[in-house]
Amino acid sequence: MPELRSSTRQACLRSKKLEDLQLGEPPAKPVSPAPPRAGKRAPTRAARGRKGATGKGVPPAPTTRRKRGNIVDLEADPACEDPPKAVKGLEVAAAAAPKNLPLKEVAEVGVLKMNGVSAEKIIGAEDESTATPVPERVQVGNSPEYITDRKLGKGGFGQVYVGRRVSGGAARTGPDAYEVALKLEHRNSKGCNYGPPYEWQVYNTLNGCYGIPSVHYKGRQGDYYILVMDMLGPSLWDVWNSMGQAMTPNMAACIAVESISILEKLHSKGFVHGDVKPENFLLGQPGSPDDKKLYLIDLGLASKWKENNGHHVDYDQRPDIFRGTIRYASVHAHLGRTGSRRDDLESLAYTLIFLIRGRLPWQGYQGDTKSFLVCKKKMATSPEMLCCFCPAPFKQFLEIVTNMKFDEEPNYAKLISIFDGLIEAPASRPVRIDGALKVGQKRGRLHANLEDEQPKKKVRLGSPAAQWISVYNARRPMKQRYHYNVADSRLSQHIEKGNDDGLYVSCVASSANLWALIMDAGTGFCSQVYELSPVFLHKDWIMEQWEKSYYITAIAGSTNGSSLVVMSKGTPYTQQSYKVSESFPYKWINKKWKEGFHVTSMATAGNRWGVVMSRNSGFSTQVVELDFLYPSEGIHRRWESGYRITSTAATNDQAAFILSMPKRKPMDETQETLRTSAFPSSHVKEKWAKNLYIASICYGRTVC
Repeated sequence: MPELRSSTRQACLRSKKLEDLQLGEPPAKPVSPAPPRAGKRAPTRAARGRKGATGKGVPPAPTTRRKRGNIVDLEADPACEDPPKAVKGLEVAAAAAPKNLPLKEVAEVGVLKMNGVSAEKIIGAEDESTATPVPERVQVGNSPEYITDRKLGKGGFGQVYVGRRVSGGAARTGPDAYEVALKLEHRNSKGCNYGPPYEWQVYNTLNGCYGIPSVHYKGRQGDYYILVMDMLGPSLWDVWNSMGQAMTPNMAACIAVESISILEKLHSKGFVHGDVKPENFLLGQPGSPDDKKLYLIDLGLASKWKENNGHHVDYDQRPDIFRGTIRYASVHAHLGRTGSRRDDLESLAYTLIFLIRGRLPWQGYQGDTKSFLVCKKKMATSPEMLCCFCPAPFKQFLEIVTNMKFDEEPNYAKLISIFDGLIEAPASRPVRIDGALKVGQKRGRLHANLEDEQPKKKVRLGSPAAQWISVYNARRPMKQRYHYNVADSRLSQHIEKGNDDGLYVSCVASSANLWALIMDAGTGFCSQVYELSPVFLHKDWIMEQWEKSYYITAIAGSTNGSSLVVMSKGTPYTQQSYKVSESFPYKWINKKWKEGFHVTSMATAGNRWGVVMSRNSGFSTQVVELDFLYPSEGIHRRWESGYRITSTAATNDQAAFILSMPKRKPMDETQETLRTSAFPSSHVKEKWAKNLYIASICYGRTVC
């Protein structure tokens, strides 16, 4: 018989500041799945649970039932574009999921709104077979007339051609150049949005910025918006290919310091690039004085990190939106977080390592779960492993940039100085480092102290671990009881005993196919039923209880796929909807938010997610924090904005937190989180002594 412990405690109210505590205990070992469970009867004071269903899968045809305001639609969730994983499952909901979006690999990346499928790049340009033909001659504004020559490339938002002057033009660069680059974007493309391309606004701000190619003319001709720019030379991708797909550390170091300098100038203008990769770094024209000068192109995904008032943009996370190129994107970009300076630098780190090694560990993934698998691999690959064939400065650079905070200002001079030992004499430099030298002169070049620059706390250890995550809220003194390591056969006696003592189940969780129960006297419920089922969230039973005016108030799933569902009377809810999917269903959640629902319960079973949303929840707004580890920074930022954690769930890969803004704020808003490898029984009692009571609990991934 598994060990069973329970405890009851009352405490007095005290105020405490927000804390985020982590106990340094070793991770628990996984336990083999237990056999399927059967439902148990609840005591007479609560309505009865029933035996779990044994059927597998879902009926092929959708079914719909209405009772007491609950609308049930059972459907297969279509694959759309969304990290972190394919969403396939069933929804018990009021509306259908959106249709698929087209995907295609192209040369330039666009905004990727995804709910299941990811690609290296998403199409954003018009279909060439239906678009207006590209003009044979181009003249915009006061520009000379150009003949449209060979095509240089196609991107997510446009196409680039060589333009040759019809007459005149003796220079190689500048407004009087004989050959220029013509970037054409169709007026109906995603980048235009009923007007000139967004990229034009960025160039208006950045034109003349160091390392950014100059725009000489721009305007509209027919159906196309056209930029006239300097012709440049090969990209770093082209150079890498020509060198046998491997660069020397000296060349990579020169690229590193000059790229950092270019990004510093770009960031100083208030923008982040958003798509740093080898294809977007170009050298000057071969044979010209600038043939070794580095340029950063393609500002279609640039975004502002700084507001007009000088303040940093606000933090947010939208897991349904991805911006960038999957291979080089930062982990934060994969997870849909607001772009900031750290993201450009993380992408640069991957670019440099790719140029030296010739390959990144996450290359080769295909299919619907590509973005999820790439992000997971990035998080699971330690700097030591990723940089094992690179000189030490590249590992140090990666460690620094992957540990940066959202609004942290990079120390560009220090980052440049990391590579000092790899930079050869000027005559031997394959890439000019003019910008890096100016940074050194301006700031009094710092020689990196490697020990001082080591991150205090590494976030990617290459050793994933799961822990108990418990959330505590300040409440008036009340009775609360917990049970853990509870087998199926012992569940009913604990619930019945709690009910006899005036307690109802407030939250449930599972670890190693055993259950944890939290029961307290502060739920406000008047009756409760529960079901143990061998399937995850048994639809028929839930619908049956909805018809009896019960609403879901707590759910948990085990690694073998079974579930525990608790439904109660006495809730404020007026309507409910839930979804089961193979990835975190943010797109569905966002849709239900717009319909007036809020997340009130979450759980996982294996790698499947179950999310319950209710109307009349008492919340005004909600946000999500989703990560491959415990998202400490995001949670603290949400706390500072007035949000509090109201639901948690985690798989062996990811942890998700719903944070809510209550319509009526409690007198004491104190909230704490705790992570422990074992169930936090001793810590719970310490919290009770401070009038902090368990509000949510789950078991899953917290460390990478």
